[in-house]
Amino acid sequence: MIDSIDHGGVRELRLARPPANAFNLALIQALTAAIRGAPTGGVDALVISGSPGMFSGGLDVPELLTLDREEIKAFWRAFYDMLHAAAASELPIAAAITGHCPAAGAVLAVFCDHRVMADGPYKIGMNEVQVGLSVPPALQYAMKRLTGPRKGDALLIQGALTSPAEALQSGLVDQVVSPDEVVSASIAWAERLMLLPREAMRDTRRIARADLVDQFTEVTEASLVSMTDRWFSEETQATMRTLVKRLSKG
Repeated sequence: MIDSIDHGGVRELRLARPPANAFNLALIQALTAAIRGAPTGGVDALVISGSPGMFSGGLDVPELLTLDREEIKAFWRAFYDMLHAAAASELPIAAAITGHCPAAGAVLAVFCDHRVMADGPYKIGMNEVQVGLSVPPALQYAMKRLTGPRKGDALLIQGALTSPAEALQSGLVDQVVSPDEVVSASIAWAERLMLLPREAMRDTRRIARADLVDQFTEVTEASLVSMTDRWFSEETQATMRTLVKRLSKG
């Protein structure tokens, strides 16, 4: 589910779960292991990429709808663990957003250090509200850390999906380039950091991102239960099943 490609000291972790790189438990666990294992493999920076036209379509809702309460709670725990791995990684991480990036795809991207998005008819955003989910505090914090509180509130409450140009303007992404340059631009960003004095850069980065890592102290058993309750609420289940039905009709 993850293709690992080394570009000198930069390792590209390419999501490879067609057709939409949707997150199920197996993909989450594979990406978490790849992020945490990279520092021991002689790697100095990471790039997380997707397939042409699709970074990630978000959660694998059809699969998740088959899970019971304990399985969903375990899924949320693993999802937060993946985000924590990205936030706390000792290696800089660029998200090479190769296309559409809604919901969980956007969540992963905001916990990376840098975001490069493909120009084109693509959308990015935390549109959880549109599909019947609330956005937890840690995820809201990560979004508003990039966009500022006022713009972040508006985007989150509306569950807005924006174009690459709009995402660049709001601060949600850092660069917009042609689709064939997304990965190379992400690697170039990482290589520029690698030219800096190593320990000074890493220490400064760790301090700069400490506030993001601290958000995970709020991820408690009670918060996981609350997320699970929301998932199984009548409103969320109905909205999700309507979404799956619409997607199945193409």
